[in-house]
Amino acid sequence: MTVERIEKAFLILSAAMLIAFLGALFYSSVAMGMHLPGREGEIVPTDVRNTPPFDQPGVHEVGAGEYEVVVLGRAWGFEPSEIRIPAGSRVTFISTATDVIHGFHVEGTRMNAMLIPGQITRLTYEFDEPGEHLIICHEYCGIGHHLMYGRLIVEEGS
Repeated sequence: MTVERIEKAFLILSAAMLIAFLGALFYSSVAMGMHLPGREGEIVPTDVRNTPPFDQPGVHEVGAGEYEVVVLGRAWGFEPSEIRIPAGSRVTFISTATDVIHGFHVEGTRMNAMLIPGQITRLTYEFDEPGEHLIICHEYCGIGHHLMYGRLIVEEGS
């Protein structure tokens, strides 16, 4: 093989890989509906605990089978640390951080967001099956990062 043929093969392989990666990105964003969570608003980070809805973290029923869960990320835990909802629920998580950037990932779902101080993040998900999901922080947030987790328990429908 000549050098020119090797270079041509390398260029063709590189172009094919770029096309494949762009195709995968397009498929995941359009066909599977994956997207970045929207920025829902901003609040003053030092006033988070005095600003609705963050002054009352927890689970709030807003309609038949619909819930809002207000979550605060703080060093080194989530508030509330345990969330219980009935199976078949549509849940909207409204969250922010009080101190530094934290992650919010619910294992077994596509829910994954960054909690940035002063920025409100909103995620919606339907929990059809009963079970338990671990909530973890996936952004290094300091020496106690490994202790930052919570539980989401989906109970039999009531």
